[in-house]
Amino acid sequence: MSWTDLADVKAQLSRRWQRGELLRPLVTAEHAFPLRLRLKAPTASELSERFEDVRAWVAALAALPQLRLDWRELRHRVLGQQRLPQAIWVDSLDDAVALIGRRAETRRFEALVALTRAQRPQLLGWLGKRPLQALELADDWERLLGVVDWVVRHPRPGCYLRQVDIPGVHSKFIEAHRAVLAELLDLCLPPTAIVAEQTGIGRFAARYGFRDKPVRIRFRLLDTRIQLLPGVTSADITLDAECFAGLKTPIRRAFITENEINFLAFPPLPEAMVIFGAGYGWDALAQARWLQRCELHYWGDIDTHGFAILDQLRGQFPSAASFLMDRATLMAHAPLWGEEPEPVLRDLPRLTEAERSLFDTLRDNRIRKGLRLEQERIGFRWVEAALARLDHQPA
Repeated sequence: MSWTDLADVKAQLSRRWQRGELLRPLVTAEHAFPLRLRLKAPTASELSERFEDVRAWVAALAALPQLRLDWRELRHRVLGQQRLPQAIWVDSLDDAVALIGRRAETRRFEALVALTRAQRPQLLGWLGKRPLQALELADDWERLLGVVDWVVRHPRPGCYLRQVDIPGVHSKFIEAHRAVLAELLDLCLPPTAIVAEQTGIGRFAARYGFRDKPVRIRFRLLDTRIQLLPGVTSADITLDAECFAGLKTPIRRAFITENEINFLAFPPLPEAMVIFGAGYGWDALAQARWLQRCELHYWGDIDTHGFAILDQLRGQFPSAASFLMDRATLMAHAPLWGEEPEPVLRDLPRLTEAERSLFDTLRDNRIRKGLRLEQERIGFRWVEAALARLDHQPA
């Protein structure tokens, strides 16, 4: 039987619930009820052929107190005068949520709306757009409003997120809810309290004037004659970006590698250092202006993402060169090839002609689908030989 039954009614209402259409009027005061539902009724031939089934179907719908039926009179040539439903109506939100078992959640949302209307009416529009997300946050909503109130009273506070002292809000709460708090704060703060160009969850602190944990740069000096710490050579050192930018060392070459063992085992080299890379993102390293005067070499995986990171690095350091990211290195290590699951497909405008040729080969699967050579699979003698050739080049 394909006629509209209770399961169909519930499915129609459930879809409206999932789209937020049942709860939204509690915020916007729009008139959503009475709500007409889609009805598929028996045809005249079905009425003749399955008369008892039709009678049972009509009785089942009529027995539901949450539904109101509109009727039509039908004169059948065999059965005579008959009455069938021609429309189904749900007259109230309470009837609708009772049918789909959502009464408790509806009452909870009404409480969220009342609390928000009293404390932060600027956020009512957010509740109307995202009622189901608001329900997921119901246990934390009062605390979220408390955080919004605190930031509104202390715009651009200049403290760490975990320093915010609000009764009932633990030290990790703001960090855990940065995504939703960013949406709420944008609705409540004046433009002067927001740094609009700082976007994304990772830039939450910068956007709203909190102090952020310093970005740290890890490096090793490869020349034993250069010592940052008295009596200590080849130290594994980590500095915040500001301190790293202020270094004064006689370095003329710097290597960036993305693999920790390669970083730790990088061979000694005069007037050189090795930096443990951070993948995508070079803003912190760019603060070290003195690196612009060095020969900068980037050693990444020979895959499309490795070249994409190199391309991004050149946005900050245009003269940066690739190291061991060439076709000869790739072909010499064929037994150690791996597979890159999600290659970069966009064009990379900052690559050299040779790099672009190899990138296109990898991107277009000209040798093998998803071909990659991870940097840690390159033989150490190959690395030493490349450094020896490089060390004999003029600075």
